[in-house]
Amino acid sequence: MNLRRLIEQYIALQHSIGTRFVSGAYLLRAFGRTRGKNASITNIRPEHVEAFLGTTRPVPRAWHTNLSLLRGFFRYVVSRGYLAAAPLPTVIPKQPPSFVPYIFTQNELSSLLQAIDADERHSCLEPVTMRTLILLLYGAGLRLSETIHLTHGDVDFRSAVLTIRNTKFGKTRLCPFGPKLGESLATYARRTRSPRPEALFFTTRMKTSIKPTTLQRKFRVMCDRAGIRRTNGAHEQPRLHDLRHTFAVHRLTSWYRQGANVQRLLYQLSVYLGHVHIRCTQVYLTMTPELLHEAGQRFESYAGKGQCHD
Repeated sequence: MNLRRLIEQYIALQHSIGTRFVSGAYLLRAFGRTRGKNASITNIRPEHVEAFLGTTRPVPRAWHTNLSLLRGFFRYVVSRGYLAAAPLPTVIPKQPPSFVPYIFTQNELSSLLQAIDADERHSCLEPVTMRTLILLLYGAGLRLSETIHLTHGDVDFRSAVLTIRNTKFGKTRLCPFGPKLGESLATYARRTRSPRPEALFFTTRMKTSIKPTTLQRKFRVMCDRAGIRRTNGAHEQPRLHDLRHTFAVHRLTSWYRQGANVQRLLYQLSVYLGHVHIRCTQVYLTMTPELLHEAGQRFESYAGKGQCHD
């Protein structure tokens, strides 16, 4: 069976079950091109896969991500009877340490907003646009792509709900927002005065769409001005996406302090964030000392109530 034909069948299967599979399709097609147009699946060897993944050591985190995608494809091939076993490398390098997101403190968030408000440099992004974007990324825990693709029709001020369309996993979800965030969004909306529901909610000074790279660069400059930097030697400085992580951690910490049932609410947070698996949300439970402290206090409280006295 032709390798590239099988790759297209697998991609079509992923799309049929509702998976966007954009990066996965790109990777598998790239693998197919390395073997040639007429390559047969039966001629694929582990060394072909290893050469495609790269032999640089230590391996980057993407190495294991790409291996996982290829493993899924070959699992499909084996299940269809085209191969007896997957031609994957037998020696798997150790994974690099997991990347640890930067969790902003409340004081750092305040300093960041102050730096944005004091920004007098002329750029394609007005300070009010940057400020509102930051408030939304943190206040609703949205992904960057979800935020810059919001339209005026997606922001329902009467119901205080955002409609997030075509998300990372091809789904649409509703995200309620609070009064303070709603007030900031309404103030920004009045400035733009766009009567068209399909018009982008956030735009540049020239009323064009905002490029993620432009926003990331601006954010890094504002963080530097606010004195927000990693001091533990980590290579990557605080990112816009870390505001989403910060939202989740602060929400969980607040629930612990309120005495809420965090295990029950964790599922609701997972749905709100648009996670496919709750394990993606459970990662946040061990992210900061403050959160671990609150969780520890909760455990001690429960353990104390359950003590038996002889």
